[in-house]
Amino acid sequence: MSTSPLAPLQHANFRALWTATLASNLGGLVQIVGAGWMMTSISASADMVALVQAATTLPIMIFSLAAGALADNFNRRNIMLVAQTLMMVVSAALAIFAFAGLITPWLLLFFTFLIGCGTALHNPSWQASMGDLVPREELSGAITLNSMSYNLMRSIGPAVGGIIVAVAGAAFAFAVNAVSYFALIRALARWKPERTPNPLPRESFGSAMSAGLRYIALSPNLLKVMFRSFIFGLTAVSVLALLPLVTRDLVTGGAFSYGIILGCFGAGAIGGALLNARVRERWANETIVRGTFLVFALSLVAMAFSRQLWLSCLAVLPAGACWVMTLSLFNVTVQLSTPRWVVGRALALYQTATFGGMAVGSWIWGIAAEAQGTDNALILAGAVMVFGAAIGLRFVLPEFGKLSLDPLDTFHEPALQLDLRSRSGPIMIMVDYEIAQQDVNTFLSLMSQRRRIRLRDGARQWSLLRDLENPRIWSETYHVPTWVEYVRHHQRRTQADGEVFSQLLALHRGNKPPHVHRMIERQTVPVRDDTPLKTHTEIP
Repeated sequence: MSTSPLAPLQHANFRALWTATLASNLGGLVQIVGAGWMMTSISASADMVALVQAATTLPIMIFSLAAGALADNFNRRNIMLVAQTLMMVVSAALAIFAFAGLITPWLLLFFTFLIGCGTALHNPSWQASMGDLVPREELSGAITLNSMSYNLMRSIGPAVGGIIVAVAGAAFAFAVNAVSYFALIRALARWKPERTPNPLPRESFGSAMSAGLRYIALSPNLLKVMFRSFIFGLTAVSVLALLPLVTRDLVTGGAFSYGIILGCFGAGAIGGALLNARVRERWANETIVRGTFLVFALSLVAMAFSRQLWLSCLAVLPAGACWVMTLSLFNVTVQLSTPRWVVGRALALYQTATFGGMAVGSWIWGIAAEAQGTDNALILAGAVMVFGAAIGLRFVLPEFGKLSLDPLDTFHEPALQLDLRSRSGPIMIMVDYEIAQQDVNTFLSLMSQRRRIRLRDGARQWSLLRDLENPRIWSETYHVPTWVEYVRHHQRRTQADGEVFSQLLALHRGNKPPHVHRMIERQTVPVRDDTPLKTHTEIP
């Protein structure tokens, strides 16, 4: 893996899209400043102010899985074009309503929620496209650059947004955001990604989502990453959710001061992005995450006690660095631990966990600030962040995946003697092994891995049978709904999965390879043959 976070910029398509994303991120941050500050002016409720951040993150929690299924089954560029166009139209409508003086607190939350829906649709396709834009060894650098692009704008965008809001009002900030989408829409329209043709029909929407959920549920390392990312999002979002209140109540500043503090958070994030590669070379993933949790907690406590603008700016610098280092590390771990066929859904579920934590946290810390004061809410968030670091003692974050997750590509669809269609089924598979008694324990250990791989890739009703009359014979059985799902099941096998099967083959004592039975089920007996022989085919 490349140690330089700038290496992906050597690729023209990535460079063009990344540069256009800068403009879009700038507009989005200007919009966030405008929305956050407008809410403080039209509502005196602390929890309503915090709900602005929740309205941004809640759609990502709700719709990310669906967006991930779309990203894995449709043209990702087209999905991103639709998402960017949606956000541009909504932002323009928000600006028009604001200029007309028609904005109410709930209407502002509604428009913010719609923009969040566009973000939810865009993010899985954009993140999953990293593997299409750069080689695998530069994937970490590409993800870091993505974080850097957002936080580079975060270092100046909030200050720009604060100036715009102070001079021209929040409505003008919304208009700036609407215009900012043009560059990325143009770059996406010019990008012509290569598409690998798939002879199989596209997965149905519901089946694609359930396949993503199943894969994650049977991947213990990914579950650890998502659990930790939920805790981080739950606590770290307190900075963004309460920063308008910190500025107004603790520092007694205005819109410009709010932009300055938020800009310092972004500057810290840029520093964290630049240090990312060196930090990962020196320390294990779990060590990095525990450290960032603890440093972030200290930053929250420092913000709670600060009453000076300069001190609050210093306090958020390490928080920004920890923010980007932690989230980019989670993101890289997910991408390097997931095969390409499901990477969009895996990233979507990761974002669901992270932004779900942020949405819940925004609401919780807003209520806490309303009841106990902004400073006490920050201290409480810091305490929960320390607890998040301690969780690592039980749920240790895995290292980056070392296994090859490229497709195995060794399966050849067998020549069938029956006239099956792609939707024919259910299909039952039985694989017979001959195993010596001294190898049984090793065989069972490998079969435990085999079971998880089978189920993760779409098999159902997996079981292992042993012949009572000839105990050397073991039969692995599983079901798939249709013939096309059986072929898809084999397409999903990775080179790492193939290593497990190679070890099973080494234990097999038969004169021939393990015999595979492929059978179509009939749970009732039809009055006539509904799976006729193929035309001009003779079976002895």
